[in-house]
Amino acid sequence: MSDVTREILAAKGTWAVVGLSPDPSRDSYRIASLLRARGFRVVPVNPHLTEWRGETAYPDLPSIPFAVDVVDLFRRSSEVPPHVDEAVAIGAKAVWMQLGVRHAEAAARARAAGLTVVEDRCPAIEFRRIEAEDQKR
Repeated sequence: MSDVTREILAAKGTWAVVGLSPDPSRDSYRIASLLRARGFRVVPVNPHLTEWRGETAYPDLPSIPFAVDVVDLFRRSSEVPPHVDEAVAIGAKAVWMQLGVRHAEAAARARAAGLTVVEDRCPAIEFRRIEAEDQKR
């Protein structure tokens, strides 16, 4: 696992979860709940929600009126570019593309703008890896 992934997950910042579903059976709901349980602030980004577990939902990233550290993308790979552009525009520090989500061109644009990029990774899996590595030390 990369040190970058470990650093992002250790930072305990504000994560804007793009595509967060209100359905508890969906991966986006499950991962957002995990992040929240581990001390992260989770901000739902979904134009069809008004709130999620007491947190105001926003239709898009530019609507969020406070700083966001990580933009977590639960979107198809083909739908990633506009969200990455929004992440750059709002001054996010990182973009996290969930398991199965990759977009080389958008990732390159984010990196060129100074953002850290994680592609094709799941925080739940990465937390387990970190904990396993730490136990071996």
